[in-house]
Amino acid sequence: MSGLIIVKYGEIGLKGGNRPAFEAALQRNLEWALRSIPGAQIKRERGRFAITVPDAARAVPLIARVFGVVGVSVVTSAPLELERICQAAAEVLHTGLAETQGKTFKVDARRANKQFPLTSPQLNSQIGGYLLEHVAAKVDVHQPDVTVFVEVRDEVAYVYSATVKGPGGLPLGVTSNGLLLISGGIDSPVAGWLAMRRGIALEAVHFHAAPYTSDRSRQKVLDLMEILAAYSGDIKVHMVELTQAQLTLRDKAPKPLLITLMRRIMFRVADHIARANSIPAIITGENVGQVASQTLQSMAAINSVTTLPIIRPLVTFDKSEIIALAKRIGTYEISIEPYEDCCTLFVPKHPVTHPTQVMVEEAEANLDIEGMVQYCLEHTEVVTATPNPTASLYRGGPVFFT
Repeated sequence: MSGLIIVKYGEIGLKGGNRPAFEAALQRNLEWALRSIPGAQIKRERGRFAITVPDAARAVPLIARVFGVVGVSVVTSAPLELERICQAAAEVLHTGLAETQGKTFKVDARRANKQFPLTSPQLNSQIGGYLLEHVAAKVDVHQPDVTVFVEVRDEVAYVYSATVKGPGGLPLGVTSNGLLLISGGIDSPVAGWLAMRRGIALEAVHFHAAPYTSDRSRQKVLDLMEILAAYSGDIKVHMVELTQAQLTLRDKAPKPLLITLMRRIMFRVADHIARANSIPAIITGENVGQVASQTLQSMAAINSVTTLPIIRPLVTFDKSEIIALAKRIGTYEISIEPYEDCCTLFVPKHPVTHPTQVMVEEAEANLDIEGMVQYCLEHTEVVTATPNPTASLYRGGPVFFT
């Protein structure tokens, strides 16, 4: 089904003098999303992108996963003549009623082109009257089965009845980059997706404890990153061996502080990797109060090893909200695969949940922290996660619960 598609965006239209740069970034990302569809042509209009494609049914879900996109609609275009606009509206209404098996409609017309002689209310009245005469349907302005949208633009009018919702947010790459701590669980991939939704391009770091963690655990993480890469393009993943550090902590550190001390080492390593790659922030999937390392006191004790900002997109989410979003973005089924990561090893029975700075510094005084960090950095492999072309990705609809 060839056709014309309009892409709506929201927040980037409010960026004032920076708006052209945001629109240019969104256009580049749309071009990347449509790279597998030869012949797609993208035209930037005022507040919209118009895309001509040979296969609209295939293109819509690709466009609808692009960050910055609020909505995607397959449209019929009509010349700026009232009769032609009414005819197009009748065609759209016929199709919409057939698809929904509906019987009622309303018209929602907007005149972006102020040179057009009819105002928006006048368009609603004229088009609505035409549809009542030419289509077997009744008007219902409150709960219509089909809404016929009409946008009178500078050169043509767009007429349509359905919109696929996109994720919104900002175009990827407009707000620098961040280093995602990816574990393989449910939370961290969702945190990475939400960071990308705010325009942050990702690199990632994963800590493994081979041979205590399996090759399948490692592959699970790469599978998750390939899903995130399907939204953004290739993502570098720093695979860090944490085994030696964990064994040292197990043998020499106070057992109740093992989790906190391990996380402090991980953040030190992440700090080194971020600075070496000119990455200004670290991103985690932490959530307040879920486990011992995620109390506010634990976060404060762990944060103190780095001066880089720590972004925690999920910090106030309910677990049910995180799971729902993981399902929506396509990471959930992989995240629940039963392969353990390093954070599940050597966990004490009674971890400290409210560590203080003095407490952790005293525990580290007898440990070769710098040596452990250096060992981790020397045993780091960088791999590239490429987009998974078969992944079931963003399913549309609002990102947050109401």
